[in-house]
Amino acid sequence: MSTYEARLSALRVQLKSDRLDGFVVPICDEHMSEYVGAYAQRLAWLTGFGGSAGSAVVLPQEAAIFVDGRYTIQVREQVDGSIWSYQSTLETSVSEWLGAHAPAGARIGYDPWLHTKAWVDAATKALAAKGAELVAVERNPIDAVWDDQPAPSDAKLKVLDDQYTGRSSAEKRADVADWLASQNLDAAIISALDSVAWTFNVRGNDVERTPVALSFAVLHRDGTADLYVDPAKMDDAVAQHLGNAVRVHDRAAFTPALSTMAGKRVAVDPERAVAAIFERLAEGGAHIIEARDPTILPKAIKNAVEQAGHRAAQKRDGAALSRFLHWMSVEAPKGGLTELSAAAQLESFRRDTGKLVDLSFDTISGAGPNAALCHYKVDEKSNRAIDPSSIYLVDSGGQYLDGTTDVTRTIWVGPGEPTAEMKDRFTRVLKGHIALARAVFPLGTRGSQLDTLARMHLWEAGVDYAHGTGHGVGAFLSVHEGPQRIAKSAGGQAGTEEVLLPGMILSNEPGYYKTDGFGIRTENLILVEERQIPGAEGHYLGFETLTFAPIDRALLETSLMTRDELRWWDEYHARVLDIVGPQLDGPALTWLEEACCSLP
Repeated sequence: MSTYEARLSALRVQLKSDRLDGFVVPICDEHMSEYVGAYAQRLAWLTGFGGSAGSAVVLPQEAAIFVDGRYTIQVREQVDGSIWSYQSTLETSVSEWLGAHAPAGARIGYDPWLHTKAWVDAATKALAAKGAELVAVERNPIDAVWDDQPAPSDAKLKVLDDQYTGRSSAEKRADVADWLASQNLDAAIISALDSVAWTFNVRGNDVERTPVALSFAVLHRDGTADLYVDPAKMDDAVAQHLGNAVRVHDRAAFTPALSTMAGKRVAVDPERAVAAIFERLAEGGAHIIEARDPTILPKAIKNAVEQAGHRAAQKRDGAALSRFLHWMSVEAPKGGLTELSAAAQLESFRRDTGKLVDLSFDTISGAGPNAALCHYKVDEKSNRAIDPSSIYLVDSGGQYLDGTTDVTRTIWVGPGEPTAEMKDRFTRVLKGHIALARAVFPLGTRGSQLDTLARMHLWEAGVDYAHGTGHGVGAFLSVHEGPQRIAKSAGGQAGTEEVLLPGMILSNEPGYYKTDGFGIRTENLILVEERQIPGAEGHYLGFETLTFAPIDRALLETSLMTRDELRWWDEYHARVLDIVGPQLDGPALTWLEEACCSLP
């Protein structure tokens, strides 16, 4: 019996002991985080799946794992298909599948600290139609059988100075207090980790690659706040920073505190707060008002200090990436490099800046067919040689005190020439990238309305990509930050209908992936900015490109490019040379000058 067969078997034994006929396992923590701490990696422990989004359902005689289009290939490589059936969230939801597969009269367990209230309502309704029941568990049954489950991190909180945030925590809390008063509310529950970090101008180290601390907060109408965090994370500097208006409690006291808000009008975000929070507030007699976390939009709209910090971070990060691309141009054609060794070298260049706090996510270092896995995560088992005469894709980023970066480059590893198909697809991806970068649009435009610009040239060739085109990015926070998003609106994807506003930062990352062949993606970060147009009727916006590093011309098919696209290429690379060039010297600078010279 394999490790994962044994774990599935152990879970089924535990479920039987708990008088349950099934259990739902999401990738999630008590804060609805996208990236979670090691202690919350229950789906990975149970199935072997290493992606950042997915769920599983375990029944007595069958088990299913659910992923979206980003992980269609990856899930089949990591999860044993003889014991798990593969399900696409584009075709069926967990709730729908439960409604079709749960036995009549079954008791299906779920952890109320890992699901939204909306999911609980949908699953309850689907199961009721089968005469089955959704049952909240007091203790997660996976935790009962996971013998070596890591403990939650006890890393210290750290103060992020106002020179990076641009606004004090007191000012931010005052704005929330004003909002609460305007809505006739007494308090707001803040459960998203990046919202807590942003509100109090603190950062942590409890989630790999994301500088947040496990904590909850309650913000009050009088401008005061209650912060629930492990006391071991506190020190005098943090306490002094928070001041007397912030009462600090043990994180374990958060649940009991929810029961003490009887009669109060409390705002809770239904997208970001787990079902257990709603349940405890309701049991305690609070009047629950469903409303978006009041820090979400202010956090997404970067102030002038945060924007300047992002530019500074992108400038040094672009130099580190350029040094890496030069190194690859010398070393990769010799053979001998692997996905892991290349990723390690890129991290080394970033650390050489002296400013890197952490990577912003695990580097996607994909050679050959592995590059076709759009969210590929290399490990010792999957590590592939970077062969000469092949495509290599690297999607990476850094966490710096002044900004978070995320950039993808696809390069041709010589010698030899890329195929006509490779050049066609690379150029179509680039044309979509340029179309989005050059977009001008009226105030009120949503991400879904811009998504077609990035795909249209691929659609002309009868191809597409299965991920969104752009996600929000935080300021020394999560590399994936809402609410804004550029993607197809189908399926009700969060953020696609969010109005884009000046100060928001997004990625611009169309791609193409040929299964078992190669993958292509070109990604820069872009800042929404106001555009002054003579004679314009109304307010118009556009994008400032923030990321500067050369794009590989070996894969470019210039015959497919328009005059305006070629002009964009030359102007972009002139900016790369202007911004990155002064940070390089010697052979790296010579290489950059050649990489940035005008197209013939």
